[in-house]
Amino acid sequence: MITSTTTLTMTRRFDFSVERVFDAWVNPEMMSKWLFNPEEKANIVENDFCVGGAYRIRDPKGGEAIGEYLEIDRPFHLVFTFQIPKYSETIDRITVLLEPIDDGCKMTFTQEIVVPHEEGWNTEDIERAHREFRDGSEQGWNNMFDVLVKHLFNRNNPQK
Repeated sequence: MITSTTTLTMTRRFDFSVERVFDAWVNPEMMSKWLFNPEEKANIVENDFCVGGAYRIRDPKGGEAIGEYLEIDRPFHLVFTFQIPKYSETIDRITVLLEPIDDGCKMTFTQEIVVPHEEGWNTEDIERAHREFRDGSEQGWNNMFDVLVKHLFNRNNPQK
């Protein structure tokens, strides 16, 4: 398979501590509510949270995301692989950096996206595919981050 890589970088501010946001990435209960799940239906999560450990997130419709933890520096830095086998053999690399600011934290999210090519593609075809993959990934992650904020807020305010 012929591939190339493009990078999506997003920055987002959260009104929650770095510890709280970091835990949402690795705590199976929280992961089940937002990660790979913008529709807010419960996922099934298996998570061996350690360097070299694997995770699997299965949604109610039969889709799944899998990956392996590559680097962990709790609660500031997380690097892991990300794959959706149903749609592609490619494996992306995701880096989450969290830094405390004012009354919350800033997250810098970077996804190194592996883009498969058709034989005979020229530079313009590759650039178009890179844009489409970045745009689609950005939309998906923004949807998930919006769901994450709702769950973080609800955990802070259980009466709501």
